[in-house]
Amino acid sequence: METILYNVSDDVAQLTLNRPDVLNRINTKMIEEVRATVATFAADETARVLLITGNGKGFCADADLAANVAGGDYMTTGQRVAHGMDVGFNPLVRELAEVPKPVITAVNGTTAGGGCGLILECVDDEALMEHALKYARKLADGPPKAFREIKKALDISERHTLSEQLDYEHDTQGILGDHANSKEGVVSFLKKKTPSSWHNPKQTTSNIYPKCTTGENYGI
Repeated sequence: METILYNVSDDVAQLTLNRPDVLNRINTKMIEEVRATVATFAADETARVLLITGNGKGFCADADLAANVAGGDYMTTGQRVAHGMDVGFNPLVRELAEVPKPVITAVNGTTAGGGCGLILECVDDEALMEHALKYARKLADGPPKAFREIKKALDISERHTLSEQLDYEHDTQGILGDHANSKEGVVSFLKKKTPSSWHNPKQTTSNIYPKCTTGENYGI
């Protein structure tokens, strides 16, 4: 890949924006490669958490204004920018938000404009990557189904009234309470031990976001 780096280790996938000479500014090629990589991560059962960071002194300093903006010659500059967002950046942010796994961002420097759209979790410390990877591995060790439902619950909460959200979580916790991870989590909690394993059914288009929500560290 030309604009990013990607690897998976210890259940954690790391995506590094790799245009350090221009502070990892977003161009069309980067959007294409990030979207393809996010899809790969979503389908990879060995990768439970995605950690996004940048190479060099900056995380992501907005769009690359020196690059050609998508769109025909008949478009104004504003129309070309809007068109580029419609076909590239906005779908990328939506796809990141819809991935049914935890996504965190280690912001290692300058961030502006479009770069801010990639920030879902920020760690600010001298030992940035050490803390970010530690957090990512902690999430990777947790119950994947519960984390998928937590992410969905947070997403839909903005569209629900309090009563609707309570009903939604009532229904979901009833479903998750019967899941194999719930029993494993409760037993592990009572015995004060680390869960031996989590059941993680193969994801399909139909079960990426089933009607479930919430859950915590012990799969309930």
